[in-house]
Amino acid sequence: MIKRFITSRILNNLHKGKAILIMGARQSGKTTLLKGLFPAQQDVLYLNCDDLEDRNLLAAETISSMKKFAGKSKYILIDEAQRVQNIGLKLKLLVDNFPEVQIIATGSSSFELSNQIMEPLTGRKYEFYLYPFAYQELADNFGAYRERKELANRLIYGSYPDIVNHPSAAATLLNHLVGSYLYKDIFTFQDLRKPELLDRLLNALALQIGSEVSYNELAQLISTDQKTIQKYIQLLEQAYIIFRLPNYSTNQRNEIKRSRKIYFWDNGVRNCLITDFRDIAVRDDIGKLWENYIVSERMKLLSNAGILRKSYFWRNIHKSEIDYLEVYEDKITAYEIKWNPRRNFKATAFTSLYPQAGLFLINPENYSEFLYVFPQ
Repeated sequence: MIKRFITSRILNNLHKGKAILIMGARQSGKTTLLKGLFPAQQDVLYLNCDDLEDRNLLAAETISSMKKFAGKSKYILIDEAQRVQNIGLKLKLLVDNFPEVQIIATGSSSFELSNQIMEPLTGRKYEFYLYPFAYQELADNFGAYRERKELANRLIYGSYPDIVNHPSAAATLLNHLVGSYLYKDIFTFQDLRKPELLDRLLNALALQIGSEVSYNELAQLISTDQKTIQKYIQLLEQAYIIFRLPNYSTNQRNEIKRSRKIYFWDNGVRNCLITDFRDIAVRDDIGKLWENYIVSERMKLLSNAGILRKSYFWRNIHKSEIDYLEVYEDKITAYEIKWNPRRNFKATAFTSLYPQAGLFLINPENYSEFLYVFPQ
């Protein structure tokens, strides 16, 4: 089993009087992680909330009934917790009345799980996010050399666990994932009057990775309004399919104040949406694939390691651009992401405004260090 980076952070936060929430996209490995936390212990109660009987156990309204089902368990693991009505209140009761029991819950839809949990569990939870395998997780398991050899496959097929474990069936598995699982929570918990718009929006976003996204242009392209576009993009973010990267600005002259790029958490999902699994040697979108891969992998790394940085891109009205920025306290670090390691780039427009910023080029020859946290 490939060890997940957040496992050690979860274990370090046990028995501190708080529930632990693990959220992420469907099929990202939450159940495997949950079951692997305490493989040899007998004092673990595992509840799968896709199962009606297990959901009914959590429907208990009284402390005495909860105590009865908890028994002598030191750990209660609740999988797919978003399926339980008023789950936030249930978890609050467990945390407040059973301090000797560690509650760990997973959920594949942050919009539903978060809405139910955030207020009841204020000050009573630690949150962790599980994404498709990150570069570091794969490099630690397979070795950095082998993982570099797999780069072309990662750019095309991504790194969902099922894809990594069954590479010969990658395209078939991705089609099944995208068609059957990925949007399940959106359709289950949200009233989408025109679900066909979601498919058209995703296709449009898949074709625009690495480019600035205009809500107005998207609305015109798929024949809807900006309000609907914003709602659907928010839902896709909350289902861990895409994420937004805002434009960095300190109100300097010629800077663009409000803009955003949209990336996919997984390259394979993006390529599946546009039905393009061609080899990287014949693709005209390799620069976009590379940028999506590097930015999404870096975002996974920061989240997995609990590193607090704010992430942006930068562009001015003259179309000078920096692909990716990280801001921490008063430090700015800029990264230009290029597939061709011999391609030069100029950043004079950016460095003239931010001369104190660090500036680095990320390419296939040096990307591994950018996507890896070394022991302190």
